[in-house]
Amino acid sequence: MKGSIEHHLLNSRVLEGNPLGDPSSRDVGVYVPSAHAEAGPLPVVYFLHAFGNSGSNWFNASGFSPSVPERIDALIESGTIPPCLAVFVDGWTCVGGSQWVNSDAMGRYRDYVVREVVPFVDRTYSTVRSPGGRAVIGHSSGGYGAYLMGRFHSDVFGHLASHSGDAYFEYCYLPSLPVAAGAFLEAGGVEPWYQGFRERARTRKLQGRDHEVINVLAMAMAYSPKKDEPLNAELPFEPATARLRMDVWSRWLVNDPVRFVPKHIDVFRRLKTVFLDCGVRDEVHLRWGTRMIAEDLRAGGVDVIHEEHQDGHTGIAYRYERSLSVIAPRLER
Repeated sequence: MKGSIEHHLLNSRVLEGNPLGDPSSRDVGVYVPSAHAEAGPLPVVYFLHAFGNSGSNWFNASGFSPSVPERIDALIESGTIPPCLAVFVDGWTCVGGSQWVNSDAMGRYRDYVVREVVPFVDRTYSTVRSPGGRAVIGHSSGGYGAYLMGRFHSDVFGHLASHSGDAYFEYCYLPSLPVAAGAFLEAGGVEPWYQGFRERARTRKLQGRDHEVINVLAMAMAYSPKKDEPLNAELPFEPATARLRMDVWSRWLVNDPVRFVPKHIDVFRRLKTVFLDCGVRDEVHLRWGTRMIAEDLRAGGVDVIHEEHQDGHTGIAYRYERSLSVIAPRLER
């Protein structure tokens, strides 16, 4: 790799004292291209990871496939994209992820990105300090985070790419609710189940349904936090029968990009680039929510690039090469 990766420890005031007791000091990994010193102020691409991952996952390479920073480096060195900085943000929590939201049950991870990571990068490096010079890219929950950044922070990010971002909650979350209800009922409640989950993860290995159940719990913390509920999360179903609690489920739905993108279409029109993709074999059916959002964006006058690829939900790091090839040349310099 011709460029370099620099790691910084950022002591977050925003995350200090978060409800889950997760670390407030976070690693910020930055890919710096080899031509950084001569290139002048560079645009910046921010990467948001998926649920179950952390910022460190971006630097992992399999036995045969390059890591994401290695892919970026190769694109720059080949002249496929112009030089840019790439920042890998850590949004890990002890329930597997933050959805990049501000939550009373988890912490203020959206604020962490916008109010702390972006200013830190601008202070530390020679950057293009305008929305047109910043992009946000994410996969799965990170793709959901990219939608959020577009909704709330078009004054910070002018470009976004969502790869298989969580959308149309009826398809991607609803089938898991009865699975979680059964797990909590068998364990004697949310908190006993969670303690058992932590013990299994530490001493043995997770059970087949554990990922699905912890995902439901984390989504409840993100979309329906409520003080004095177990783990400060109000579940969208009744514990004894799994009957949907429509008042709680509706709180989830207002956070669905399929709902909020058309509602805030004027904000998405301000973005210079919107890139969406999803695999046609996506196991959690995100293809359909992505299609709905692309349709609504086009109807609202947004110039969206929407693609589908012949793959599933995971192992699609190669798709970042595609979104970067679209976004990087459009970044202000």
